[in-house]
Amino acid sequence: MAIRTANNQSLTEITSLPSGVSGGAMILLETQTASSSATLSFTSDIDDTYDEYVFKFYDIHPATDGVDFMFQVSTDTGSSYGVTITSTHFRAYNYENAAAEGLNYLTAEDFSQSTAFINVTENETVGNGNDENLTGTFHLYNPSSTTFVKHFTTRFNFHTNSDSFQDQYIVGYVNSTSAVDAVQFKMSSGNIDAGVIKLYGIS
Repeated sequence: MAIRTANNQSLTEITSLPSGVSGGAMILLETQTASSSATLSFTSDIDDTYDEYVFKFYDIHPATDGVDFMFQVSTDTGSSYGVTITSTHFRAYNYENAAAEGLNYLTAEDFSQSTAFINVTENETVGNGNDENLTGTFHLYNPSSTTFVKHFTTRFNFHTNSDSFQDQYIVGYVNSTSAVDAVQFKMSSGNIDAGVIKLYGIS
């Protein structure tokens, strides 16, 4: 292995890595683009190839004002959604007019052994103004395990319909030992007007 360094001690060339060192590459598996879409469903590519899958969300724009963005998973390749999930939710927020700001735990957004679609935003506040949108990241860990529950972590930020900015964290687990092989996203009401979701596998 050859490593060359510049005077500022930055690495300029690595010709190989020691055996056992993972590159941790993100492998793009699928891209879906919303266009007045009731749902966006990923029903392939989630299998035992990777131990971690990451969804990236770009400029998700709801058709309806004041909605939540939601997800659920499937263990039958998308034939049905409604697997038991427990999750918890907290946020940081600030208003454009500086009327309020804070960091708090949202007990009302917790889900305990629920088969409903799980909110990754809070209290039906995602705005549908021309300049309002949602971005974020969703990690799903070892979904093909038939031994353990499946953990997930999410972080979403968005502009609300009351001109505040929300930075929201939701974590939880799918309480099933069946393999999760599909994930669906939707708004609590109305369509996903526009936006892109990309699915990556982590090697």
